[in-house]
Amino acid sequence: MTAPLKSIEGNDIATAMADLGRRARVAARSLGQAGAAQKNAALTAMAAEIRRRSADIIAANAEDVKDGKAAGMTGSFLDRLTLNEARVEAMATGLEVVAAVEDAVGKVTESWQRPNGMTIERVRVPLGVVGVIYESRPNVTADAGALCLKAGNAVILRGGSDSFRSSRAIHAALTEGLRIAGLPEDAIQIVPTRDRAAVGMMLAGLDSNIDVIVPRGGKGLVARVQTEARVPVFAHLEGVVHVYVDKAADLAMAKDIVLNAKLRRTGVCGAAETLLVDRAAAQTHLKPLVDMLIDAGCEVRGDAAVQKTDTRVKPATEEDWPAEYLDAIIAAKVVDGVDDAIAHIERYGSHHTDAIVTADQAAADKFLAQVDSAIVLHNASTQFADGGEFGFGAEIGISTGRMHARGPVGVEQLTTFKYRIHGSGQTRP
Repeated sequence: MTAPLKSIEGNDIATAMADLGRRARVAARSLGQAGAAQKNAALTAMAAEIRRRSADIIAANAEDVKDGKAAGMTGSFLDRLTLNEARVEAMATGLEVVAAVEDAVGKVTESWQRPNGMTIERVRVPLGVVGVIYESRPNVTADAGALCLKAGNAVILRGGSDSFRSSRAIHAALTEGLRIAGLPEDAIQIVPTRDRAAVGMMLAGLDSNIDVIVPRGGKGLVARVQTEARVPVFAHLEGVVHVYVDKAADLAMAKDIVLNAKLRRTGVCGAAETLLVDRAAAQTHLKPLVDMLIDAGCEVRGDAAVQKTDTRVKPATEEDWPAEYLDAIIAAKVVDGVDDAIAHIERYGSHHTDAIVTADQAAADKFLAQVDSAIVLHNASTQFADGGEFGFGAEIGISTGRMHARGPVGVEQLTTFKYRIHGSGQTRP
């Protein structure tokens, strides 16, 4: 069994964090040379350990949830924090799914021969050491650890203070899986303190031992990371997600998609936050959509046209259009066709995920081409904004940036590449 993780506080934090960084760098060099079979064996062992320790993980989580309720945490935040048997099993299954994903490390993505006879290959290699800073969701501990391991990276995890016990219980299972497979236990480390000073130290790079930071949390956390980080960041600031119902949309399909996009899980970043309805379809589509949402328990905040459909609609303000509610609330607006919808999304969106519902292929093509988001969908729910649904096994987050990785960050996105050149004695004239 793995020894229990000791908590650090006060003046010991800087020393301990520097040690975490050094140990991660050493582990990364070893892990980068590990074969797919050994990494998969570790992932399989981790899944078994999570199942075996399910009761302990749930008990630790119950303490976190108890503290969260006492602190006034409600709604979607409690939902993200809470673990049960089904969610623990989903974590274990997720580890096995990652094990089944093709190993990206060592994959030759392109090869060509130069006129002088040299062969040049572009080959995928690990990033090195990844720092993951996240809030509330303890399952990220397993997801991030698994994905970084499969991509050959060491990882330093800093979970939220509200999920401190849960994350440590999950981490213990991951560490045991590494030990069973003969991989360095330092390949997946967790910051053993709630002190926010540790976050600042990670953002500074831990003496250049962290190669990239992945923040996964609220707007405040991600904004801080993007402002203070001295290492590259894979981040999305927020998920201001839109569903546009075009004049050529099938109403039954639109209702199914809008209901799922908003209410399947309101606290995920792919949850719809704004409904846009084509004015040309407002007479037939608007009221059924609004009534459906309100009857399902969703608060609707609408413009003047939307308010006329139902007295239960609350007036929308300018602050509602760029809002990420992460709750059973949606802003709704009538727009003048696909061009107006695109303009609204460009002005208020966050370049995360946006969808169009229409039977008009030309309108769909325009929307997919001109909406500048990491994920754009035609006739499908925005809740598919998830690495598992993309076939990536899992995701460490969804990046809305334009450099290196965009959209779900899975195993392949956690690698970079180098060039291998094979010669036969060539020299440059």
